[in-house]
Amino acid sequence: MNLDPEPLQPGATIGLLGGGQLAQMLVLAGHAMGFRFMVLEPNPDCPAALAGAEQITASYTDPEALAKLAESCQLVTYEFENVDAEAVSWLEERVDVPQGSEILRIAQNRLREKKTLVRLNIPVAPFQKITTENELSLAFKSLGELMLKTVTGGYDGKGQVRISKVEQIPEAFSTLYSTKTEIVAEQFVSFEREVSVIVARNRLGEISCFPVAENVHEKNILTISRIPARLDSRVREQAQLLAKQIAEGLELVGVLAVEMFVLPDGKLMVNELAPRPHNSGHFTQNDCATSQFEQHLKAITNFPLGSTEMYKPAIMLNILGEHLPLLLKRLKDLPPEAKLHLYGKQECRPGRKMGHLNLTADSPESLLEPLVKLGIWDEALLYKML
Repeated sequence: MNLDPEPLQPGATIGLLGGGQLAQMLVLAGHAMGFRFMVLEPNPDCPAALAGAEQITASYTDPEALAKLAESCQLVTYEFENVDAEAVSWLEERVDVPQGSEILRIAQNRLREKKTLVRLNIPVAPFQKITTENELSLAFKSLGELMLKTVTGGYDGKGQVRISKVEQIPEAFSTLYSTKTEIVAEQFVSFEREVSVIVARNRLGEISCFPVAENVHEKNILTISRIPARLDSRVREQAQLLAKQIAEGLELVGVLAVEMFVLPDGKLMVNELAPRPHNSGHFTQNDCATSQFEQHLKAITNFPLGSTEMYKPAIMLNILGEHLPLLLKRLKDLPPEAKLHLYGKQECRPGRKMGHLNLTADSPESLLEPLVKLGIWDEALLYKML
């Protein structure tokens, strides 16, 4: 493996595990840096391939495909957590994988993630591993209202059930535990805002944070981000300090998204980690000196980290399957500040992320009227965030 801190030379090939929209945007950023890409992705004609990456169409655990990726690339990175950690560990023995498999194992397992954060003295919601319905009843008595979650496999809110009343316990337990997976009960957190920080770290230990994003989810899928978050400057600084503390504790190489809750008293509580570029960081493409995708590539290829300076306040809106048909009819009505990013996915269905819209303005409130007029996103949500 190449652990030399010298920058990876342009012309080198970077391997990607996963070929979705995050991989696509890594490819687009990497081409400008002079890199080539090869992606391992089971779905043909994936977004990364549409952006120019050579594709190996096979499962993430296919031995021949993994061997070809290792032989053809100077380093390998992954675009999301739902890749096999053992496959990444196998790759580590044969090619440089700067992110490593350990941080992936942590992020893939909610219980391991919580325990790791506690070890790093990071505030998290009280939690308890659950193996029986009786244990869940006891957890409800001691912790109150709960979020019951599968320990593995959750993404965009999947594998989660909220328990507000004792009568909901049997159904919640059978719904999640019937899959024979481990489950964890977390105390439900009454928060004022959800925020996130994208933090980057390279092998030399250089660390940099992007501005704090304020996020709103609908049906557990991110709908809109406002940047910077509407927080006291002290709270924003604390959020970035927590993200840096986690990056150092995990010896991060690459970018990491740290999702947090802001409590009514202004304190912060970390909810989840994602060791890769993140949906709430898409605004960086059009509003920061360095995008989160370029920053990730800089970190894993031993370049100095780029500036995270933000030019103007920003809004990011996800374009889901239910939004896209109407958006395509209203292209001529998009505000002049809008930067449209579509991923080229062939199947359009409700809840699927098809693209996003970045907008910048000296005053985000000035974007309210043109966005409401489009009639694409929920009007009440726009008024709440703008």
